[in-house]
Amino acid sequence: MAVDEDWYEWHRPYDDPGSPLAARLLVVQRHISDWLDTRPGELLTCVSACAGQGRDLLGVLESRPDARRVRARLIESDARNVAAAEAHIARAGLTGVEVLRADAGDLGNYSGAIPADLVLFAGVLGNVTDADARRSVAAFPALCAAGGTVIWTRTRADPDLTPAIRGWLSGEGFEELAFEAPPNATFSVGVHRLTVPPSALTSGRIFTFVR
Repeated sequence: MAVDEDWYEWHRPYDDPGSPLAARLLVVQRHISDWLDTRPGELLTCVSACAGQGRDLLGVLESRPDARRVRARLIESDARNVAAAEAHIARAGLTGVEVLRADAGDLGNYSGAIPADLVLFAGVLGNVTDADARRSVAAFPALCAAGGTVIWTRTRADPDLTPAIRGWLSGEGFEELAFEAPPNATFSVGVHRLTVPPSALTSGRIFTFVR
């Protein structure tokens, strides 16, 4: 994890409705809500990498009467963000959600939370090297349950890696359900579903933040 970024302060623009981060958050939340609606009544599992304060998933679950059917792990290394997420969980009564203060780049920290029906990779692929982005996508089939969905984000600022990421996902056996790239912003949000059998989880590191 990069040491020159204050990841707690990084979250402040979420509180500004006019910020790109706030706009991206709404798109991610909409796709999480839509995903839940496509699987009504099922017990579902979710894991969120570099979850920050968990605003995407927690913001959806706190407003849903069916939130208790979701079991989730948020993986986040910043202590203040972990505390903010835990406070949000307590306020919302989301007893099925846990926060693990750990490095999401280490596959060992996913043990016990995968295979997951939903994998959230929001705010990750834009803060790692291209090689680590490729390595992360290659690990997605091991993080997902059969038919699992990945929601990911990435900036489209030059050099735009999103065409390559979408191609990598296809090569790993994922079907693209959605790709949103608003013309008035540089962020993009992708939604992909695994169409091949999940692979076995290996050990090791898939990414390190470089921002």
